[in-house]
Amino acid sequence: MDLAEVVLAYVEHLERIGELDLEATTEFLVLIAALLELKSRLMLPRAEVEEPPERTEAVEELLARLLEYSRYRNVASFLEERLSRESGFRYRSAPLPAQLRRISVEAASKSYDGLTLAAAVGGLLRVPPPVDLSHVARPVVALEQRLAHLRTLLSCRGRFGFEEAVAGADRVTEAVTLFALLELYKSGEVDWEQPEPFGPISVRAR
Repeated sequence: MDLAEVVLAYVEHLERIGELDLEATTEFLVLIAALLELKSRLMLPRAEVEEPPERTEAVEELLARLLEYSRYRNVASFLEERLSRESGFRYRSAPLPAQLRRISVEAASKSYDGLTLAAAVGGLLRVPPPVDLSHVARPVVALEQRLAHLRTLLSCRGRFGFEEAVAGADRVTEAVTLFALLELYKSGEVDWEQPEPFGPISVRAR
């Protein structure tokens, strides 16, 4: 009896008793096909220069094919599960039922004008003109001026608070004054104390 007849008889037997599992049967057929191919290569090599595979090589090749089949089967299962999980996000391809329509498509009129829409989109793409800032006064503060101011306070008082040094000044002047204070500290002219984070800074002459 041919091997094909044996396989068909086995599959028909499983179907009659109600135990036919498509996945198990597919694995069985893949295994039989791989074994047949390896057996034919062992018995009838295709070319004289091609040596028939050893038994170990045949087993490894069979295992590699089974692993490859298992990977494809896992991918197919993943895609099937993904498609089933996202089936609710598909767009409806059939037309809306007549009983759910408030107005017929033929009688409906467009709610916008094409030229108006094109003009609106063109307005969004147009580059706006630059903002004129000529009327805004830009404070210009020199570092030398703030250094002189701090040295004057040190010579008069010997100790002062940073808030006193920048009283009534703008943000730029405060930043330049802080930079000037760092320069004085770097040169060894002053020390400062800050008991707590974000607390008042007390500056004294070194």
